[in-house]
Amino acid sequence: MNFLPVPASALPLGALLLQAVLFISCATTDPFVPVDELVDREDFSQGVELLEERSKSIYRGKDRVLYCLDKGLLTHYAGNYEASSALLEEGERTIEENFAVSISQEIGTVLVSDRAREYDGEDYEDIYLNAFNALNYYHRKDMDEALVEIRRMNNKLRDLSVKYGTIMTNMQKLALENDTKLPPNPQAPVKFNNSALARYLGMLFYRGAGLPDDARIDQQQLRIAMADAPSIYSHPMPSSVMEDLAVPPGLARLNVIGFTGRSPVKNEEIIRIPLGMNWIKIALPVMNARRSQVVSIQVVFDSGETLSLELLENIGAVAAATFEQKKGIIYTRSILRASVKGVTAAVFDAMAEGSDENSGLFTLLSLGTQIFAEASERADLRSARYFPDKAYVGGINLTPGTYSFTVRYYGNNGRVLASRRHENIPVRANTLNLMEEICLK
Repeated sequence: MNFLPVPASALPLGALLLQAVLFISCATTDPFVPVDELVDREDFSQGVELLEERSKSIYRGKDRVLYCLDKGLLTHYAGNYEASSALLEEGERTIEENFAVSISQEIGTVLVSDRAREYDGEDYEDIYLNAFNALNYYHRKDMDEALVEIRRMNNKLRDLSVKYGTIMTNMQKLALENDTKLPPNPQAPVKFNNSALARYLGMLFYRGAGLPDDARIDQQQLRIAMADAPSIYSHPMPSSVMEDLAVPPGLARLNVIGFTGRSPVKNEEIIRIPLGMNWIKIALPVMNARRSQVVSIQVVFDSGETLSLELLENIGAVAAATFEQKKGIIYTRSILRASVKGVTAAVFDAMAEGSDENSGLFTLLSLGTQIFAEASERADLRSARYFPDKAYVGGINLTPGTYSFTVRYYGNNGRVLASRRHENIPVRANTLNLMEEICLK
């Protein structure tokens, strides 16, 4: 059976009338637009203030995770690293709590709309919040806690392949109990259990902590991560990576990591499945990329030297790939929920055909049930908005001292989208000198 969007000509008149009514709606204003405009101007501090000011109208009670992630990331970009850590750590705890509840209550809440559930985060959000918290701790000069965050990130990646096993087993059991045949999910999860970005940060932090053996292990794991997921890492490994652990005596290493663009947002995809004379509606979230305008980044030193950053991690691709595994749960749950609604409408249709006196009543009940099913079956489109889309890295050996340089972000045709000036930055030997750059255009 083919479960593709159904053309209007194939739908019964009742369903066409339902669509005509339900698709007439007023346009809504995106409440994030004013915040996004401040982010575009790199006015992150004002962005944090405006987000907080509007938080009660933007986030519902079940959106605590989103509030912590959005504000935590903007606070990080604004350079308030301690406050960012507090927010990201609260977000992480809430993700863990909400996911534990989702496992224990999955069967009892299968008919509840996904949008009515406590948001427990997307996998990429749960993974990358540790990367930014690790950077928070680095900026706070706490290398031990930075490494704790990287280890947490790696542990989550390791467990990703079995994370949803219990929930999927419960879904399959419920389907059998209700004699519901589950159509196959057309999307197969992409293998992803190792992050080049996590390994890169681990390599640098271990090097900075004076742990060369651990640094070499993460350097090797970085290469393995890129080799194991070619659909995500379709680009070559940055050339500077293999030089990061071979700094000549007497020289210092300056590393630069640049984050660009913004992570994907979700749109709704509608699928209709025939059930008797009616159709059941499935509303699924799909990841849509928000492509960065930045195509290259260059660090230009006043001395005349230049450093070109190279793509390390396509965070948007990771977001899309890791979402497919969770999407299998959403797909299965949606089938079960929509089937119950569809069966109810079919029962009323059958009763209408078999009753002379009450056929009109049963027809109305069937139509009402279909209207409810149409209106209530909506995809959960919640996601964090301010994770970056890509991570670029580079490194250069320099004589210890202070340096002034400009970081330039280029778009198509060599146009400079943004530039940032840094004056008298100390670059010391035998320590980690890491600059973090942000351009979310």
